[in-house]
Amino acid sequence: MNATTVTKAYAKVGIESVVASADPHKLISMLFQGALLAIANARSSILRKDIPAKSAAISKAIAIIGEGLHASLDKKVGGELAQNLASLYDYMVIRLVAANLNNDVAILDEVARLLAELKGAWDSIRPSGAAPVAAAPQPQENMTPAASQQTKPANKVQLAYGGT
Repeated sequence: MNATTVTKAYAKVGIESVVASADPHKLISMLFQGALLAIANARSSILRKDIPAKSAAISKAIAIIGEGLHASLDKKVGGELAQNLASLYDYMVIRLVAANLNNDVAILDEVARLLAELKGAWDSIRPSGAAPVAAAPQPQENMTPAASQQTKPANKVQLAYGGT
C-alpha cells in the first residue's frame, strides 16, 4: 500500500467521522464548504488547462448543490424562502454547466460568490447550544427527524432546510 492510498483512506475516515458527529446545521455548512472547494479546484484546473480535473470538480460542485443543498430544502415548511433558494440552486447548476462547457472562470467566480454569501448567512444563524446528532434527544412519536433535533428553529432560514 502506497502513501497516497493510505492518505486517501485516512481522509475518508476523517470526513466520515466528522459527518457522523455533525449536527444538521453543521452538515449544511459542510455542503457549502465542499461546493466552494470544488469550484476553487475547477478554477485552478481551468487555469492549468487540466480539462479532466476541471470537469470532475465542476461535476462534484453540481452534485453537492443539486443533491445536497437543493435536496435538503423543505419546501412545505420553508415556504417562499425555500422556493427561492431552490431556484437559486437551479441557477447555480445551470451556470456551472456553462462554466464547464466554456472553461469560464468568471462564471465559477460568480457561483462561488453566491455560495459564499449563503454560507456566511447560514453560519451566522447557527443555533446556540446546537448539539451533535449523537447527543440529540430521541425522536418523539409523530415527529420528523429534523423536528426532533430542534423543535423550535431559530428563524425562517432554518425552516427552509427543514428546521436544522
